[in-house]
Amino acid sequence: MKPSRALLALVAGLFGLALLLGALPALGVDLPAQLQPLWWGLLCALLLLGLLDAIWLRRLPSPRLERALPGNLALGRWSDVRLTLHHGYGRSLNVGVFDQVPAAMDFEPLPQQVALHPGEHTEFGYRVRPLKRGHFHFPACELQLPSPLGLWRHKRVLDLPGEARVYPDFARLYGAQLKAVDDWLSQLGVRQRPRRGLGLEFHQLREFRDGDTLRQIDWKATARKRTPIAREYQDERDQQIVFLLDCGRRMRSQDGDLSHFDHALNASLLLSYVALRQGDAVGLSTFAAERDRFVPPVKGPAQLNVLLNGVYDLDSTLRPADFSAAAEALLARQRRRALVVLVSNLRDEDDAELFSAVKRLGRQHRLLVVSLREEILDSLRHTPVQGFDDALAYCGTVNYLNARNSLHERLAAHGVPVLDARPSELGPQLVSRYLAWKKAGAL
Repeated sequence: MKPSRALLALVAGLFGLALLLGALPALGVDLPAQLQPLWWGLLCALLLLGLLDAIWLRRLPSPRLERALPGNLALGRWSDVRLTLHHGYGRSLNVGVFDQVPAAMDFEPLPQQVALHPGEHTEFGYRVRPLKRGHFHFPACELQLPSPLGLWRHKRVLDLPGEARVYPDFARLYGAQLKAVDDWLSQLGVRQRPRRGLGLEFHQLREFRDGDTLRQIDWKATARKRTPIAREYQDERDQQIVFLLDCGRRMRSQDGDLSHFDHALNASLLLSYVALRQGDAVGLSTFAAERDRFVPPVKGPAQLNVLLNGVYDLDSTLRPADFSAAAEALLARQRRRALVVLVSNLRDEDDAELFSAVKRLGRQHRLLVVSLREEILDSLRHTPVQGFDDALAYCGTVNYLNARNSLHERLAAHGVPVLDARPSELGPQLVSRYLAWKKAGAL
């Protein structure tokens, strides 16, 4: 409990009056004899009223509070939280409210002043924006109740447990389910390249059309029907994709509001959505995490929720990336041939260990190495050099990029495709590469 501004103003007024009553006689000014007892009477009255008001406030029951909190929140997006106050007060009150929001979330506007009216319940809200993924708890809500005479304010902490899971920002994908996949991908900037060959999975028999090749003619069906019959093929739908995601310290670099790890996770989920819509099975494996996880590849729309629930609370660590151990663990878990997408931030010091790991993975799986490139490197490379410090920064950046490109070229020379992308462009580029391989029958 703390004094209100009104009580502090009254105390300050009495204190000022006491100074005046003490100073004027010292200056030779005669004052009426009744002023001194009047001052003491005012002081005693204020003390009595303050005591009674405090006792009254202590006995005042707390309102009942309800919180409507979304169970699932999207990383970096604003979401609404609704609070409802129920009370039985016989007069209007202005109550201060502050919800105890987890530290990893922005919020606005809090605290709030809420007017409570007799016979009514009051509903209001605020917004939260998660800055981290994970499982978060809302423990309680704080109320500032005014006393009936307005001399005191009492802080009440009401237990109001609530929890929410913060997922990667995947809302745009759910909104695309009512559209055709091709139209939606084009809106994201993903371009499907022209098909260079035929898929490997038989779809149906149909009459021969202009533009069909002789290879498509089914001669037995043609003999039976006595008219040219062609085989129609479709892209293979029984592929498996496994993401091998680096959770180590090199993925902690920050570009914009998201870290490289969050960009990589969002891009992996984006490709998972597309691949599942194409009929492929998708799984995920992590390394250099606090606790490595493995989600086996499964087909069907429900797998997307499995992936989201499996990775929503993943975060990058300070551990180094052990590519050899990651390859061994994946080979032990994934026996069937799959497209393995290794997502990391490659450095020139990765040479020996990385080549050993990709060589082992390449014997059993189709491999794509994804290397994230810091946005700041491109900015420094294109910044005009105007002084010695700028020259040092430019030369260091160019030297680092050359060493990095050399590593990528050595991987490509050994038959390992590399996708070098900035974090903000990783999702569309990854999907474009997948669709190109899918239509060329290269998976």
